[in-house]
Amino acid sequence: MEAYANALLYAIPFFIILVLVEIAYGYFIKNQTHNAMDTVSSLSSGLTNIIKDSLGLVVIIISYPYLLDHLALLRIEATWLVYVVAFVAIDFASYWNHRLSHKINFFWNQHVIHHSSEEFNLACALRQSISNLLGYFPILLIPAALVGVPHEVITLLAPIHLFAQFWYHTKHIGKLGVIEYIIVTPSQHRVHHAINKEYIDKNLAAIFCVWDRAFGTFQEELEDIPPIYGVLKPAHTWNPILINFQHIWRLIKDAWRTNNWLDKLRIWFMPTGWRPNDVAKKFPIDIITEPYSLKKYDTKPSTFLVGWSVYQLIATTLLLLFMFYNYANIDLNNLLLYGLIIFIGIYAYTSIMDRMKFAWVIEIVFGCIGLFILYKTGDWFGLNEYSSLGNYMVKFYFISTIIGALYIFFEDKQYRNSTLLKV
Repeated sequence: MEAYANALLYAIPFFIILVLVEIAYGYFIKNQTHNAMDTVSSLSSGLTNIIKDSLGLVVIIISYPYLLDHLALLRIEATWLVYVVAFVAIDFASYWNHRLSHKINFFWNQHVIHHSSEEFNLACALRQSISNLLGYFPILLIPAALVGVPHEVITLLAPIHLFAQFWYHTKHIGKLGVIEYIIVTPSQHRVHHAINKEYIDKNLAAIFCVWDRAFGTFQEELEDIPPIYGVLKPAHTWNPILINFQHIWRLIKDAWRTNNWLDKLRIWFMPTGWRPNDVAKKFPIDIITEPYSLKKYDTKPSTFLVGWSVYQLIATTLLLLFMFYNYANIDLNNLLLYGLIIFIGIYAYTSIMDRMKFAWVIEIVFGCIGLFILYKTGDWFGLNEYSSLGNYMVKFYFISTIIGALYIFFEDKQYRNSTLLKV
């Protein structure tokens, strides 16, 4: 986990710089594909995901080293060939994992966050799950285990494979000729994120589009059918933590409400969107049937709220980067506490972005927690060792968070008078 944390020190700024470049490019060509609140939500989602992954918050059903020890029929030598075989095996497994997530109710919950943005840009690529708490992916790597691909190679290539999926989340790159027959491109992935009936559940491959062409899930982007992005049951929130568990909460309620005991059990493994008949009739859920009439989620924020949300995102990112920088010097309990504090902060400021009625209270609690830790320890998780001014800056952040939350709720008339104010 320490190696992963160190890698994130470089990956996070790199991804953010590319997002900023895309925003600047969209501004200069007068074709902006970013909405400020949506982008803050997407980047915040990315932060929650890397916290969860860096802390190892997952239950591994079966590990790849175990499969390797018990299933290997061969042992590939550590040459360039083993890396090629491993990368193809990871990509093949990724295709089937992705297809499983789109086709089965239970598994859709771990993937819905990635599709929840109603925009399509590099930021939405960072909408990654925190609800994928069961580690079953090694099972899909059985072909790699059979030919004896070393687990060190899988460990090295897995994050590279994931990061290589970032670039094609953009509207600014058109079709790429012959490349469209080899790898996944922006055009193909725009199709994948679309909710048009012609496009939905298509183009599931991660890197090599050959899997889609071979297994019947390929769809070309059509000039006369522009993609409409999002999910058929819109999230209607900027809060990535809520989005991560919306679908599973619907499944839980449906399983509880149905009178059919078989349906209580099979709802989890039925095709995505399936609901028991008795529940569907009694508790209907709005589903997008006409994509072109979709009204994007918009909380109509004031200029101050937009600026304050961006400020929260920047500060949270800096706090997280310090956690990764000092990862080796923070014990596990304090790492878990650090991660929890960041989660509370993200939940709080994205709830204010949603205009939730009592979100300002959560934000003040978050600020008080931070100040209490500084008061009790006199140090922000070892920051004193690196900077004599660091703790003052952290203290300023938590105080400004409290003041900002109070100002937004009591003085921001656009916020208080909004008809969108939620309970």
